[in-house]
Amino acid sequence: MPDVRVPDCSVEDWQAVLDLVEARGWKCQYSEGETVLPLPRAETVLSRPADAECPNLRVWPTPFALAIFRFLDDEVIDFDVDLRELQGQERLDVFCGFLREIGRLLGKPVLMDPESDYGHPVLGFEVETDRVVLLAEPLVG
Repeated sequence: MPDVRVPDCSVEDWQAVLDLVEARGWKCQYSEGETVLPLPRAETVLSRPADAECPNLRVWPTPFALAIFRFLDDEVIDFDVDLRELQGQERLDVFCGFLREIGRLLGKPVLMDPESDYGHPVLGFEVETDRVVLLAEPLVG
C-alpha cells in the first residue's frame, strides 16, 4: 500500500482534515487498537502517550476507496491507500479528487510515495497548478 503524506503540517491541519471528513459525510471509523471510538479532536489524538495503542482513522470517500490515516506525527498527515481498489479511470479520478480536496483545504502538496520508499513521490497534488500530477517517470520493464 503506497504511503500518502502532507508535509509541514500542524495539529490545526489535522483538525481541518477531520472536519473535512465530517463535512463531506464520508463514511469513517476511528479506532485505537481494536476498540472503535467516536472521532475525537486532533489535539486529543496527537497528545496520546507514546506507548498508547496506535490510533487510526479509516475513511471511505466512496464505497470502493479506503484511506487509512495514521496519527503518528502532528507535523505530517499520513495515510495509506490500496491501489487494488483504484483500478480504472473513474476510480483513479475519485482518488485524485480526494487528494485535491485535502491539498486545496490545507494549501499544501499531497504526495504519494511507493511503499517503503519514503521521500520519492510518484504522484501528488501541486498547489501551484491546482492539479494532481505524475511526479516520477513510470518504470518501463
